[in-house]
Amino acid sequence: MTEPGASPEDPWVKASPVDDEDSDYHQESYKESYKDRRRRAHTQAEQKRRDAIKRGYDDLQTIVPTCQQQDFSIGSQKLSKAIVLQKTIDYIQFLHKEKKKQEEEVTTLRKDVTALKIMKVNYEQIVKAHQDNPHEGEDQVSDQVKFNVFQGIMDSLFQSFNASISVASFQELSACVFSWIEEHCKPQTLREIVIGVLHQLKNQLY
Repeated sequence: MTEPGASPEDPWVKASPVDDEDSDYHQESYKESYKDRRRRAHTQAEQKRRDAIKRGYDDLQTIVPTCQQQDFSIGSQKLSKAIVLQKTIDYIQFLHKEKKKQEEEVTTLRKDVTALKIMKVNYEQIVKAHQDNPHEGEDQVSDQVKFNVFQGIMDSLFQSFNASISVASFQELSACVFSWIEEHCKPQTLREIVIGVLHQLKNQLY
């Protein structure tokens, strides 16, 4: 009941206990609803994370060949995550070894190309010299024997050249060529090579 002379909207009039209870109920409901939304959002985020991890492992099993091969030790069971990771690591290490092996093969082939270019230039010079003087020394040594002698010498030099020369860069090539010339093209070394080639051809011809 309102006091005599007091207006219903009088600010000094206290709210009824029923109004306070309704306010507390709505606030509590709002809090519970907010907690539920946070819990739901966290659950969805966690599920997305797990789905992403699962897709990642599925992709690894598809990409890595060894994961597709049947492992008789585990029968037809699905590969565990630990096994998938180990097989992936092993396959990556295998690829690194193959890459290193191919790089070494490419380096060897580059050396071969460089040596063949040098031999080509020398052969062209010999052919040109022979064309300029076609009858010089014709009665003494046949062209085939000359070619065999030169080929034997170049093959012998190429073995040391291939083992000593690096073509990773022009600077390394230049340095290695000079070192190779100083070590393997000394007069005494060349003399021994030529004598060895001549003895070999002599044994083949006679």
